[in-house]
Amino acid sequence: MNSSESYIYMNNAATSWPKPSIVAEAMAKAVGALPGAANRGGIQDFDVFSEVRKELAEVMGISCPEQIALGSNSTWGLNQGIFGYPLKAGDTVLTTTAEHNAVLRPLYRLEENGVKIHKVSVDKTGRVQPEMWKRALKQYRPQLCVLIHASNVTGAVNDAAFLTKLAKEYGADMLLDVSQTLGCIPVELESWGVDLAAFTGHKYLLGPQGTGGLYVRPGLELRPYIIGGTGVMSDLKDMPLNMPLHLEAGTGNEPSYHGLLAALKWNREHPMEAEVLYKRVCQLSDGLQRLGCRVIIPEGVITPVVSFVVPGIPSADVSDILMDSYDIICRVGLHCAPEIMEDLEMPDGTIRLSLSRFTTSEEVEQVLGAVQDIVESGV
Repeated sequence: MNSSESYIYMNNAATSWPKPSIVAEAMAKAVGALPGAANRGGIQDFDVFSEVRKELAEVMGISCPEQIALGSNSTWGLNQGIFGYPLKAGDTVLTTTAEHNAVLRPLYRLEENGVKIHKVSVDKTGRVQPEMWKRALKQYRPQLCVLIHASNVTGAVNDAAFLTKLAKEYGADMLLDVSQTLGCIPVELESWGVDLAAFTGHKYLLGPQGTGGLYVRPGLELRPYIIGGTGVMSDLKDMPLNMPLHLEAGTGNEPSYHGLLAALKWNREHPMEAEVLYKRVCQLSDGLQRLGCRVIIPEGVITPVVSFVVPGIPSADVSDILMDSYDIICRVGLHCAPEIMEDLEMPDGTIRLSLSRFTTSEEVEQVLGAVQDIVESGV
């Protein structure tokens, strides 16, 4: 088995790697220490969940850390937000064809219960066009909008501030999925007017798996989707009304949140050099185009994601060769976002390479060399 150092990791849009060493150290220390979960006994002089909320509030651009409910990932947050929002049969949700299955599948469940779901198509780079969004808002008059901030397939970043403003003009609340952007590009939920935002800790925040959650604006009350113990107010028959307890049932993943806290502090002390990362993305996408690949290259703000296909060669074969022969870890297929592929005119999916702040120019050149070998061999 190859050592991890021999691989070129190009799957950061799924889970970031490597993590700062301090993340694993913090998690190991937490596992070895006495449990200190808030409200459930143990050591109470340090509440890791509260500290994480404070750090996240800075990154998310909000002033009320207690409005962040912490769970296992962004799927947890999306389910809490979608199923907890006060919708009834006949109400409407507006979303897009770029959404992840963590949005689509809960919405299909709502549809079974009489909620109307309408999707706005995206352009050939995966971005929502404001005029189409506005037209759909005017036509369908939704109670709730659910929008991915950046496509996990193409890296195209939507103008969340403007699209949220439009939603508000038509009386809708906004649930924004910032899984692909938090820690990578600026997020300002409060100034944008976002009502709900689902996030994860294991992508560009550089934290461990098993972390993530949901921001809920003050004044918006959800019906908790998961209910259970909170450690306090145990005599209540329902969940406590105050946030974040209202949405946080059960024992939290304390060791992983120690890891996320370490990652958040590390990020604050080591700001990402966005221009350097963007140059790496351009180096990769331009190089793939020169090799004759069909590459999706969105204009404007993007995350470090490059999706492509090699004409004449099945993408699954290309991916297998990259992994098995060149130790390049990438992603192939529909990327849990099946609806976007028709808009991209790539019905069979793409090969996705997603970079991180740690990706080097030399690694990009090695990837391009591997793809060149595949193209020239015509596998």
